Amino acid sequence: MGRRAAMLKVHIRPHWEIRFNADPPLDTATLLALLLGIHDSGSIADAARNVGLSYRYAWGVLREAEALFGEPLLETGRGRGTRLTPLAEKLAWADRRIAARLSPTLDSLASELESELDKVRSVKRGAGLHTVRIDASHGFAVAALTGFLEKIELPVELRYRTSTDAVAALARRECDLAGFHVPQGEFEARAARWYLRWLDPQRHCLVHIAGREQGLLVAPGNPFGIAGLDDLVQPGLRFVNRQAGSGTRMLLEMMLEARGIAPDAIQGWNNAELTHSAVAAYIASGMADVGIGMRIAAEQFKLGFIPLAHERYFFALHTDALEDPLMARLLGVLREPDYHRRVAALPGYNAFHTGRIEALDEAFPAISLNDKDNETTHDS
Repeated sequence: MGRRAAMLKVHIRPHWEIRFNADPPLDTATLLALLLGIHDSGSIADAARNVGLSYRYAWGVLREAEALFGEPLLETGRGRGTRLTPLAEKLAWADRRIAARLSPTLDSLASELESELDKVRSVKRGAGLHTVRIDASHGFAVAALTGFLEKIELPVELRYRTSTDAVAALARRECDLAGFHVPQGEFEARAARWYLRWLDPQRHCLVHIAGREQGLLVAPGNPFGIAGLDDLVQPGLRFVNRQAGSGTRMLLEMMLEARGIAPDAIQGWNNAELTHSAVAAYIASGMADVGIGMRIAAEQFKLGFIPLAHERYFFALHTDALEDPLMARLLGVLREPDYHRRVAALPGYNAFHTGRIEALDEAFPAISLNDKDNETTHDS
């Protein structure tokens, strides 16, 4: 038997440098890892150990940075451990914001590069899909799925994009699975009709990925006393939004319209981030007081959370792809109890129907599919 071709994986990570004048740049990666460790543990020794450095070397990195900045990075006090100064806090949160903003884009680029490199490796394959192409709005259940698929070496090309772009790409057969999310309750029909513009009940079906919770992410302690959407117009309150075209922003616009709240009355309405984690990092860094996103992002950055809506996250696919061996393997992963447990463990998520395949009219029984072209929802 021939040797099975190894599965190629590419990882791209954000990196940034700090330099003063023409001097060599700081050892920024090590410095930031230490600062983040100290922020989380309150201990230089613990931070050094977690980074894999000696205590002496870690102190040298910190002292060198303090000398170059001309300001202290650490505060120590009896009985309260070591804390970061405002300058060090800003550096640490800048790194987290960069990672939260860029990581999905870099993951998409890495996936595309894997596919391109694989094409020139002359790997022999049979008929059917060679790679499952997934276009999806960013979500933690999707990220968890890619980890499962990597373990079984199932080739996937993942591109994070808005829900609208994903289903439109599926209609053009530019992807094999399109990830999108629809709120339950008051706004379900309106949101679903928007996506159904690109989905044909004769050619497409849906597979459930997860249920999840959307809401307002608020600064620790909720200093503005935010209780709901009506409070977003408070003077001095700084808001951070999701990007135009995202399903989360579309949901927010529908909710505001129903309450008679004009978006331009909200300070920071046009400040937009590309992911839930980036919104949370923006607030945690002190640059905003409230934003829109998922519960898991709030917990990830130790923010408060005010629930607004539950929604279902789906993959749409062509029905003729159901019998493809590669697609069948992926759908099998979605039905595995281990994946269900992983989804259910995500804060604000549930796996009640994960892996279930449904026709469009089964997923949205209250919606007349014949009327989908008459929906006036705008792409926001």
